[in-house]
Amino acid sequence: MSEVAAGVFLSLETTLAERQRQVEEALLEWAPAGETPAILEAARYSLFAPSRRLRPVLALLVADVLGGDAHSVLPAACAIEMLHTSSLMLDDLPCMGDARQRRGRPACHITFGEANTVLASFTLLNRAFEVLAQGWPGGPVATTRHEIAQDLGRAAGPSGMIAGLASELAMTGGGMRFETLEFIHHRKTGALFIAAAALGARAAGAAPWAQRAVTGYARNLGLAFEIVDEVIDASGEAETPGRAVQRERKTTSFVSFAGLAGARQIADELIAAGQEALQAFGPAAEPLRDLARYVVARKR
Repeated sequence: MSEVAAGVFLSLETTLAERQRQVEEALLEWAPAGETPAILEAARYSLFAPSRRLRPVLALLVADVLGGDAHSVLPAACAIEMLHTSSLMLDDLPCMGDARQRRGRPACHITFGEANTVLASFTLLNRAFEVLAQGWPGGPVATTRHEIAQDLGRAAGPSGMIAGLASELAMTGGGMRFETLEFIHHRKTGALFIAAAALGARAAGAAPWAQRAVTGYARNLGLAFEIVDEVIDASGEAETPGRAVQRERKTTSFVSFAGLAGARQIADELIAAGQEALQAFGPAAEPLRDLARYVVARKR
């Protein structure tokens, strides 16, 4: 990495850290509460595990770029992070991915048991939609929140994450075609990236063409993120001690199709396509371009 590129990367990491801090503080306010201490402890254990918070950060950056008030988007950004965490908790269960670690710590079911993990996962899922339903001072109007909730439901449902997970489970024990691999990850990973971008755009009151542009960018960003994850896992590039490798059930990956260099090239091409979708926004979209550069340059 050149000296100039290293400086840009450091500046971006500083920006991301500030956005992550905003999300963490908002999550403290909007996390579930109630009368089931064991379930709430399990939910918070997973929700507040170390994370880049890329999906809520993406929503905030899109709102900024499109002229919205990122602060007013924070509760909705928390909703998408709760939904994402809920999906990870289920994905780690023995009947699914059978992962023992997540986000650098024992997976929720290892610490709290499978039954409590299922209940805690649904606690986060339900809280995400409760937040959108109830609204908050200075936030989007009810109609916009309804649209955001629809986007999140679609992203998490049988045409989104569930479709990706189900297809991946069906492939256990055998290889798969490249098109199937793309299908899985556009839905399992990409769907929430798209919903996050749509969330920021809707909250900013963006025109339909602008919403299409940022969701096109996010579609490519989400798949590139997954590919870079696979490259990091396959190459041993991870810089974070205790990084959990969530690949045990997969027999086919972008790396196995194209090799390390080829997979990196696919990720670069996806990022280039995503950058193309941002052209109409000119220099204002530079934070989103920087985020894309970060996704492909990261080591963890």
